[in-house]
Amino acid sequence: MPQILIDADACPVKDETYKVAWRYDVPVIVVSNSPIRVPAHPLVSRVVVSDGFDAADDWIVEHVEAGSIIITADILLADRCLKAGCGAVIAPTGKPFTQASIGNAVAVRAIMADLRAGAIGDPVGGPAPFGKADRSRFLSALDQTVVRLRR
Repeated sequence: MPQILIDADACPVKDETYKVAWRYDVPVIVVSNSPIRVPAHPLVSRVVVSDGFDAADDWIVEHVEAGSIIITADILLADRCLKAGCGAVIAPTGKPFTQASIGNAVAVRAIMADLRAGAIGDPVGGPAPFGKADRSRFLSALDQTVVRLRR
């Protein structure tokens, strides 16, 4: 049985996650460093961890199961969860992180961090703004993942 763990501090798709979870009767655990309002629903629980560096990430990795679906934009957390044997990792944009793609994502992240650290003059930009198309792709990806893992 799948469960959904959300790296929630900066997650823009919590409401969409709840919709899919309720449709398929899948429990959701919202993990954050500070209290976040969650719906009063038996499938939704909240875990507030310390504000220590990577405390939420560490909690998520420690609670990964084979059927866990992780929602995060954090590439390094995605890598740790895949190594821990989770069922799937999906970014809020709907992009899946897989064993085949995570190495490249980690490498690109490191290159971009180096470019930003050494930028003089024009700063190197970050990710594109989050939009409706991202939200739609996320809903579709999460729906398909839940269906796949329930089989």
